[in-house]
Amino acid sequence: MTTKERVLRALEENRGTPLSGEALAEQLGVSRTAVWKAVNDLKKDGHKIASAQNKGYTLSVDNNVLSVQGIRKYRSDPSLPITVEQELVSTNTTAKQLAAQGAPHGTLVVADSQTGGRGRRGRSFSSPPGTGLYLSMVVRSRLPMESAVLVTSAAAVAVCRAMEKTAGKQLSIKWVNDLFLDGRKCCGILTEASADMETGGVDYLVVGIGLNCFEPQEGWPEELRGIAGSVFRQGETADRCRIAAAIADELLALCETLPDTAFMEEYRARNFVPGREIFIVQNGTRRPATAKSITDDGHLLVTLPDGTQEELSTGEVSIRFE
Repeated sequence: MTTKERVLRALEENRGTPLSGEALAEQLGVSRTAVWKAVNDLKKDGHKIASAQNKGYTLSVDNNVLSVQGIRKYRSDPSLPITVEQELVSTNTTAKQLAAQGAPHGTLVVADSQTGGRGRRGRSFSSPPGTGLYLSMVVRSRLPMESAVLVTSAAAVAVCRAMEKTAGKQLSIKWVNDLFLDGRKCCGILTEASADMETGGVDYLVVGIGLNCFEPQEGWPEELRGIAGSVFRQGETADRCRIAAAIADELLALCETLPDTAFMEEYRARNFVPGREIFIVQNGTRRPATAKSITDDGHLLVTLPDGTQEELSTGEVSIRFE
């Protein structure tokens, strides 16, 4: 760990409380000049650190720069691997690379922005810097491949729980992988699985979560206007490190219970699709239907106009307002 990282860890552990340069230097076994340089580098990275004579350095309580140290202090198990980058092509891509190299269960990848963020069916996911939270977790499971959809359902519940605990925000779920607040999509989930060719089951999964914390200063891209929304309003604050840790902990806890589907009761209770008139969107076609219920396997039961029933395990639905 570099001096810069060690200084940040010490400041994070004492967020809001001043630490003198002398105390930091003695604690870390480095010179006061090295501490001063590290603090300046952290400030250049965007960390809100106040310097005061005879008091030292204070990391602001509303510091919102993503960091390994900032996330780790909130994790239930701080020993689990965490990678944080200011910019990645995609957190899922990086997490899959790490998983293929043997990264353990619970490995977390977090980015402030993505240049090639992806949603389901290859769609792009808008990931501008400083406004969102983009994270992916490596999940090693012995689930059969057909049950992998449960991990996406678990992730949706995990995000809802984390947002209530950290920010008092109540999100709702749209089958199968979108989260909404005030009628706007504020979070998307993309789960990708790697098969174990010997057993036919899952070798590992990568669960990607993109959360819109704030609306971009320049507004949403034209194609997302009227669709995308954010969790926090202008003037509100969000501790993204704490939120990232809470989502990771909630997801990990739910994954430990699989294939138990007790959490699906909560998934159903938070879901606003059952009971609605919908369109089923599959393979470039749109079919009208009525959404009836969601099974313990995460499948959507629908009734078609001719009265027949169908069970959907994949695809999308759009709500019919006409």
